[in-house]
Amino acid sequence: MTHTRVSTLVAWGVIGTVVGFLGDAALAATGQAVIVPNLALAGALVVIAVLIVVAAVPVRRTVRGRPGARVDPFYATRVVVFAKASAITGSLLAGAGLGIVLYFLSRSQSGLGLVLMAASLLGAGLVLLAGGLAAERMCTVPPRDDDEQRGPGGPTPA
Repeated sequence: MTHTRVSTLVAWGVIGTVVGFLGDAALAATGQAVIVPNLALAGALVVIAVLIVVAAVPVRRTVRGRPGARVDPFYATRVVVFAKASAITGSLLAGAGLGIVLYFLSRSQSGLGLVLMAASLLGAGLVLLAGGLAAERMCTVPPRDDDEQRGPGGPTPA
């Protein structure tokens, strides 16, 4: 499995920003209540980021060849997939938080409390993004010596 690309994360962040801004603008235009992220959501995202990094620690120990460290391959696969999903979700939610912050800043009647609550979603999304990327890197198997000598597309040693 390849590492998550920066372009993928930026694309999801831009999508989240557009949806966050236009979603609140559309809700306000139709006279409905705008989306104000709750602080509990930000806290939950930070907890998820910590949990994914903690779940990746045993995999890192096994990858680094620590004595007595063994991890089920299915567990390692689940951790990597969860880490990749967390990075993409963090990018999307950070973008949504940015869009909502921009919407509140574009309105004169928005209070500082609303901006700070939306900024908490932005910050928590970035923490989830960083936790997902860190866990993904922790699960990367370093190349073996024979892989480096062979090079990409080279002949397979007998």
